[in-house]
Amino acid sequence: MAEAATTGPFRDARQDEDAGAAFVLESKGKWWHAGFHLTTAIVGPTILTLPYAFRGLGWGIGFLCLTVMGVVTFYSYYLMSLVLEHCEKAGRRHIRFRELAADVLGSGWMFYFVIFIQTAINTGISIGAILLAGECLQIMYSNISPSGSLKLYHFIAMVTAVMIALSQFPTFHSLRHINLLSLLLSLGYTFLVVGACIHAGTSKNPPPKDYSLESSETTRVFNAFTSISIIAAIFGNGILPEIQATLAPPATGKMLKGLVMCYTVIFFTFYSAAVSGYWVFGNKSNSNILKSLMPDEGPSLAPVPVIGLAVIFVLLQLFAIGLVYSQVAYEIMEKQSADVNQGIFSKRNLIPRIILRSLYVIFCGFFAAMLPFFGDINGVVGAVGFIPLDFILPMLLYNMTFKPAKSSIIYWINNSIIIVFTGAGLMGAFSSTRKLVLDAKEFKLFSSDVVD
Repeated sequence: MAEAATTGPFRDARQDEDAGAAFVLESKGKWWHAGFHLTTAIVGPTILTLPYAFRGLGWGIGFLCLTVMGVVTFYSYYLMSLVLEHCEKAGRRHIRFRELAADVLGSGWMFYFVIFIQTAINTGISIGAILLAGECLQIMYSNISPSGSLKLYHFIAMVTAVMIALSQFPTFHSLRHINLLSLLLSLGYTFLVVGACIHAGTSKNPPPKDYSLESSETTRVFNAFTSISIIAAIFGNGILPEIQATLAPPATGKMLKGLVMCYTVIFFTFYSAAVSGYWVFGNKSNSNILKSLMPDEGPSLAPVPVIGLAVIFVLLQLFAIGLVYSQVAYEIMEKQSADVNQGIFSKRNLIPRIILRSLYVIFCGFFAAMLPFFGDINGVVGAVGFIPLDFILPMLLYNMTFKPAKSSIIYWINNSIIIVFTGAGLMGAFSSTRKLVLDAKEFKLFSSDVVD
């Protein structure tokens, strides 16, 4: 176990020498700020992938998986917040997932395991955010200039340039107003898309509705686990300790309020997007429901201004999501490169921050342009990243910290979740990787089309 802090009950002694903690993860936030951060981390444009996930599950199993994932993740995040609060009261305030896991589980390798998984998640989502933002610009451009010469990678370069400028917000806490706007944008585009789907489904010439699954049993099984991985990725965030770190100590009870705010938004957005999109398009749902509403051939299935406004809302929120999921990378960079004894905006710290963050965003933008695999990336990230961090480790951390009796209900619930989601994660990783390999033959490097 890590040594207790010596500077007070709510402070990690290492923060005095750690610029990553003192700058990027400064602790000044209120509970509603944590709610804004959580909502931005979870409720993003990936919810427009839910109809695509449903096409591999059908109505009944789709609803069941969506509900189970919601209940389990809320429970999981609540347990992790309790572990963090317990450590804080014991004088070991942890502000990083990797240090919490290594402390509670008492295993040095766990520190590097969490770093690896978090890095995969954060980089994958940063790449996905830039890719989808570029696709949004491409959708608008193709409607304004159908025969225009600009390709997807041109728009990705534009998004990357904007992200480089936005990446210079110095702290996670400084994103609180941006993330409030992000919450409002998620509600805005969700209900615009729902309205567009209802319009398309009730029009004189609605899309044909077919909810049947694949005829091959093997394909159905693989598609089901891929869909489960996608839903896991949509519910996951993998950075809850870092979000809780932005709260002004003591954090007791604050994270639960933030979670309730976040899951209230989740309830209204996830179900409405999943039901409306799958109802209209069935097993022809695209990995981005906006593209289903605006097919390559034929007229738009909903009023163009409505879809256009939804695309703008999505585009704007993607910048907030890219910022949130870059914070762990920035914290790691500043821990190594910044001098905590000098000001956050001192020349000594500002120049390395600009250079390192710009290079990170350029790296993400380059891979977004090179590998346009948005739907498939969601499945792989969900299985390999979010399931271990959000469905397995929190249960293990709680059991190790509070040591519930083996005869207690909570002990068996936690262990059951660990076993079920370990299996689901392994199967999801295999099926998602299989689909990624199958789709690989359908695209070229720096393609202008996103593969579904």
